[in-house]
Amino acid sequence: MSIQISIDISDQDLEHFRKLMNEAVEKVSGLDESVIIEKAMAACDEMANANLPDFVSNRLGALRTLVEMVQDEDWQLPEEEKADVLSSLAYFSEPQDLVPDDIPVLGYLDDAIMIELVIQDMSLDLGAYREFTSFRSTEESRRGDDASVSRESWLEGKRKEIRGNLRRKRDSSKRRRVFSRVF
Repeated sequence: MSIQISIDISDQDLEHFRKLMNEAVEKVSGLDESVIIEKAMAACDEMANANLPDFVSNRLGALRTLVEMVQDEDWQLPEEEKADVLSSLAYFSEPQDLVPDDIPVLGYLDDAIMIELVIQDMSLDLGAYREFTSFRSTEESRRGDDASVSRESWLEGKRKEIRGNLRRKRDSSKRRRVFSRVF
């Protein structure tokens, strides 16, 4: 039998998590992009190999998607957006957790909260990237090796379309971002 526990995170609590994120960003600010990605992937792998509660494992895929987004040469993430994603990954590049991970069930609670906040903050970017990867996969299957239009040509068209939609959504979005893009 499972039980459900809901946690309300107040504005004051969110400020605390923002502070933690800012501290993590400061600690990794001098690191090369590849080191941040490597550390974030190591954290993902460590969590994936742990006996995670569902509330963490259900969110772990989004964290991996952010890493893939930065590394995906076809997506050609603009530098400003890449900096936003790397800032979002900073907390997971730091080995020091708010709650030690070796505490059963609760050890990953801070990670789950931070992942959820990053997912909310990066939701438009994640959605756009998932749309792009879905399109790419469909087109690769459909066109095969004998396509008369170059792969880069059809990817560029879709990239422009998705990024244009993403910019319009960002501009029209009135909701408050969970994290400021200043980190």
